[in-house]
Amino acid sequence: MLKRLHISATEVALVAALLLECIYFSVAAPSFATWGNFFEIVRFSVELGLLVIALTPILITGGIDLSVGSAIGMTAVLFGTMWHDGHLPIAACVGLSLLLGLASGGLNALLIAGLRLPPLIVTLGTFSLYRGIAEGITHGAVSFTGYSAGFLHLGQGYFWKLIPVQLPILIVVLAAYSVLLHKSVIGRSIYAIGFNAEGARYAGIPVRKRLALLYVLSGVIASLAAIIYVAHLGLAKSDLGTGYELQAITAVVVGGVSVFGGRGTLLGSMLGLFFLSVLQNGMHLMALPSELTGVLIGVLLLAIVAVDRLRSTGAFKVTAAGVPLWKRPAFAGAVLVALGVLGTLLFHAAGHRNGAAAAGHRLTIAVMPKAKGDPYFISARAGAEEAAKELGVDLIWDGPTSLDASQQNELVENWITRGVDAIVVAVENKGSISTVLRKARAHGIPVLTWDADAELNARDYFLNQATPVGIANALTDEGARLLPNGGQFAIVTGALSAENQNEWIADIKKRVASDHPNLQLATIQPSDDDRDKAFNQTQVILKAYPQVKLVVAISAPAVPGAAEAVAQAGRTDVKVIGLSLPSICRTYLHDGSVQTIFLWNTQDLGYLTVYAGALKAEKKIPAGAKSVHVGRLGDLEINGSEIILGKPLLIDKNNVDSLHF
Repeated sequence: MLKRLHISATEVALVAALLLECIYFSVAAPSFATWGNFFEIVRFSVELGLLVIALTPILITGGIDLSVGSAIGMTAVLFGTMWHDGHLPIAACVGLSLLLGLASGGLNALLIAGLRLPPLIVTLGTFSLYRGIAEGITHGAVSFTGYSAGFLHLGQGYFWKLIPVQLPILIVVLAAYSVLLHKSVIGRSIYAIGFNAEGARYAGIPVRKRLALLYVLSGVIASLAAIIYVAHLGLAKSDLGTGYELQAITAVVVGGVSVFGGRGTLLGSMLGLFFLSVLQNGMHLMALPSELTGVLIGVLLLAIVAVDRLRSTGAFKVTAAGVPLWKRPAFAGAVLVALGVLGTLLFHAAGHRNGAAAAGHRLTIAVMPKAKGDPYFISARAGAEEAAKELGVDLIWDGPTSLDASQQNELVENWITRGVDAIVVAVENKGSISTVLRKARAHGIPVLTWDADAELNARDYFLNQATPVGIANALTDEGARLLPNGGQFAIVTGALSAENQNEWIADIKKRVASDHPNLQLATIQPSDDDRDKAFNQTQVILKAYPQVKLVVAISAPAVPGAAEAVAQAGRTDVKVIGLSLPSICRTYLHDGSVQTIFLWNTQDLGYLTVYAGALKAEKKIPAGAKSVHVGRLGDLEINGSEIILGKPLLIDKNNVDSLHF
């Protein structure tokens, strides 16, 4: 029967592993075993699934396409530009975007099939080219939002309040590719090319035409995925699709497509996709760290590639005819790999759940930082854990490891499915996340934001560490004090798309114009909340703008990065101030590389996220209240729908040693 259905050993192993995943998560993860969650897994798999479908035949030929993720970003930006700036109808934007995909895929096809250049090198080049075009158009900062409800329905809507609207698109594309790959002469030639491209050429197969077709289709499918992605997030920006090419290739390889070409099926690739999607969804519902997913997937991928390599070299060769499927070493290896990964998952998950199970049912407050590795948010987490312990609530602290609006959306969706009692988010892009936050509120989950705000109707309260005007005025007035005769200054921000930092910059410009006209802003450079990049950007500023006498760094890691650059350049005439943590600026404040930093107590802000979330979940913040009592923080002012932590604190060498955050 297996032979008649053409089901491979790897596919059987994946089905078994997928069933084990589902059984385990059904028992261990809250709300996993529901139709709603099943279709949410499918919905979040559509864009990636389209890429998986397109890449399967390419990898079967022994090729690769690393440009699909960047093609998503480029298409998304040009789609947004055509709609927002060109004022074209959505239908025209969709059509032109698909033509753009045809052109981007055609470029890969021309270079790979026409000029016979290596696919790895070609698509690595177009990977950079397409992302560079997207970032060049938007300068890495502009994003396009405000799409019509009809277009957003494509990515956010449901049939019968359950089945995602974009699912039929995935099914149609899958069916078309299934016919192409498994039911046509073209499909058979694709496998022949993967086994031996030169032999296929001598056999009369038009190898170059077949390869060109696959890369052109890959470009079109990537653009289709981009359109759905924009509708899904309600946002078009240059970094959409980042990392998608690697995720898609991982799913294809996990699904049994040989990295050496000549073997694999669409069924296996889709099983690989859903194996990884279910794994990620289940772990999010269990509130396990997102990083663990990457570790497990990495182990799985390495093991599968090793098994594939051993099989291709004959290490798993079976000489006896008629050996049953379950006795074949390759099958056993695949099953052991899958079970090993799941065993590791069970071990970690069991330890995690046993630590929280004894307390019984308690409030669960889900708090999301912008980036888990940022020292600012690491410091805030200590305060959040303090409040959780004090109140006796369960804290879920999870978020992207780098600035990524799409990952924030996905986590919120999973928290809605889990049914947490409150969601508190440090927003990366309000145009993207506000839709899913409104969905959370519609499900009766209180929503609060912190560090950066969402749209007003997407949350209940914004936990404001300090007003943007207060931050801007403090920084600008300190800069004017350090440069009493005026002069040029530069700003090193975090991400150019960070809306809270852009608001601070706008208020700095206003303060300069109204109170300090002798100060001139020379340039604004991004650090992407990375210390090393801030160091490099400050070096560039010092060379390109030698008249700059002040660097204002408004991202926590950017201050020590800028200070290090100024110190290494020997520019004692250049002052450095900004927003940062005393713990990472202490040395620079004492040696004079940094003059002043401003910040609020980040541990207090983290404490506020959990405490306010719990108060709102228990309906203990009366409507129209002017203040609220927040544990050890005392009574905090409520200004409309904002809970104000306080004014920025000036930190210099005189008080930095007394601050421990």
